[in-house]
Formats: sequence, structure tokens, C-alpha cells
Amino acid sequence: MATITQFQAVGRRKTSTARVYLRPGDGTSFEVNGRDASEYFPVAWRRRSLDQPFTVTDMIGNFDVKVTASGGGLTGQAEAIRLGIARALVKYDEELRGPLREAGFLTRDDRMVERKKYGQPKARKKSQYSKR
Repeated sequence: MATITQFQAVGRRKTSTARVYLRPGDGTSFEVNGRDASEYFPVAWRRRSLDQPFTVTDMIGNFDVKVTASGGGLTGQAEAIRLGIARALVKYDEELRGPLREAGFLTRDDRMVERKKYGQPKARKKSQYSKR
């Protein structure tokens, strides 16, 4: 039985979670939830954000990527995938931590949506103040 070398990591952003699996390959396969990445993210700038960790580390074309993303919207999922790819690359080679850290790809963006408060129309919007 042949063992498959695989590097796994989890990335999160807002309410999105992405499980990323990197396998050594020719870089032609990039699957998100069973679909091709260009089909899942039709907008170009979202696809570019997925490739940034590979660009910074000069690893383009070295890995086939398989992702399971859930929760949130497309932008949150794309940024969660970017974090997951960066973390998986560090598992592959600890030497890549420096350039990825410098580019800011290993930092989890912990900003979340603020909850709506009772008695108010939105999280921070208040009803108009009346002096008299």
C-alpha cells in the first residue's frame, strides 16, 4: 500500500472555515468543494489571493490543492483558504515561515461582525436623539 504525502491545515476568516490539503504534484489541480477554483471563484482578485502564498515562497506548480470550505461568503472563504495554504506550506518546510510571516499570510484576521444590540436598529446605529 502506497502512502500519499499530504500536508493539511485549517484556515479561518470571519465565519468561514477552510480545510486545505496540499499534495506534491504539478500544480494543475486546485479543487474547492469538488469544483475547480476558477469555477468556484469566478472573480479574478479572489483567485489571485489563493495563489499569493505560493508566489511569495516561489512554490508555484509544486503542489496540487484540495480544499473543503464552509460558512460565510466567497471573500471570507478565499481568505480562509489563503491562511490554510500558508499554514500547510509551513508544515511542508519550516524555512518558509519567514517570508510568509513577512507578507502577513500567517496572521489570522480575527475581525468578526459585531452583534446587533436590543433597542437599536443595527449594531451601532441608534435612534435620533431628541433634546426636547
